[in-house]
Amino acid sequence: MRTRLAIKIHSFLENRFPERRVFLKSDSDTRFVRLRPETQLIAISGIVLFVAWAIVATAIILMDSIGAGNFREQAKRDQITYRARLNAISTERDTRAEEALAAQERFNAALAQISIMQSELLTSETRRQELETGIEVIQTTLRQTMTQRDSTRIALEELRANTDAEGATHQAAAASPLQMDFLSTVLSDTAQERDQIQADAKEALDQRAEMELELELLNERNDQIFRQLEEAVAVSVTPLDKMFRSAGMPPDRILEQVRRGYSGQGGPLSPLALSTRGEEPSADELRANQILNQLDQLNLYRMAAQQAPFATPVNLGLVRQTSGFGYRRDPKTGGRRLHKGSDFAGRTGTDIYATADGVVTHAGWQSGYGKLVTIQHAFGIETKYAHNSNLRVKVGQRVSRGDHIADMGNTGRSTGTHLHYEVRVNGNPVNPMIYIKAARNVF
Repeated sequence: MRTRLAIKIHSFLENRFPERRVFLKSDSDTRFVRLRPETQLIAISGIVLFVAWAIVATAIILMDSIGAGNFREQAKRDQITYRARLNAISTERDTRAEEALAAQERFNAALAQISIMQSELLTSETRRQELETGIEVIQTTLRQTMTQRDSTRIALEELRANTDAEGATHQAAAASPLQMDFLSTVLSDTAQERDQIQADAKEALDQRAEMELELELLNERNDQIFRQLEEAVAVSVTPLDKMFRSAGMPPDRILEQVRRGYSGQGGPLSPLALSTRGEEPSADELRANQILNQLDQLNLYRMAAQQAPFATPVNLGLVRQTSGFGYRRDPKTGGRRLHKGSDFAGRTGTDIYATADGVVTHAGWQSGYGKLVTIQHAFGIETKYAHNSNLRVKVGQRVSRGDHIADMGNTGRSTGTHLHYEVRVNGNPVNPMIYIKAARNVF
């Protein structure tokens, strides 16, 4: 039996949706389909739901289209900004490369100038010693001449006294003509000798004045050479000293290690001049020896720079840096981890170079790194070159800065072709860009 509520609902639906019949006529028969109120309600509800769904779906599609357009526009703007940033970085890189080349040319010119000035300084020092020796000889000759002049003057006075005495005797005793002739000859010879001594003394004084003037000019020339040498050495040493300090390498300790390591190859430059009589060195000797010490320091800096990773492992004009040193999100696990080096992306097979002199301690496959080259350098520094496609060195091989050691690849735990470059000091990873940026204005 129907309940009272069902009867009321049916009555309500009959008022709103009266029963309808749909006739289906054919050539031989006519049929109809009864559409009860409940059936009409269900059909109308389905149509309403379908229309509502179509409206909502259309709205969602339109909103997605609008949003996708905005996203594409934003992506285009980001791409333009990224390209502009890449162009700016490329321009800055080219500028830095030109500055580094200019600094290298200035450095080479300063070294050539130092070599020329050192030769001139040695020549001037030799000439100065010769002039000092000549002046000493002239002074000795002048002293001997003055001594002879004084002796001759005393002899002349004595001879005059004897002549006066003999003249009195001649007047008294009428000396013979032969004695008078002898006395006249002696007086004449003495007078000529005196005049010659005076002329020699004057000539010696003139030569001394000329040599003193030449010595003064030579001292001025030496002072100019010293100043130029000091300036050239300062221009060469200061950037190197700044480079090591910027890289966190104390110059005093580094130079001492290099000096100990090369003690069997001659050591520092020898002093320019040393006194054999226990005298204090002159100001020029002290100045020259200070310049020689600075040249020795410059040479030690040069050897130390060859053994520290100040060079770049790739040609920066052919690659771009995609990741730096520090903590970052792992693209595979999603967690944070320490990225122990710098990544440089480029074409497969791009040349990879050793950044400093050293010995290859690993050349082969290593988990995570793929094909890896590890080089041990001086000062407890080690460099790693990972994800290579081809290795060009073997364990135990000694390499120099700039040697071609591998080709760029995508081996190991890698998401694309790139070089993973690490620098470790006493086993601890450090930022490789510290060394590369420190050397930008030097090499």
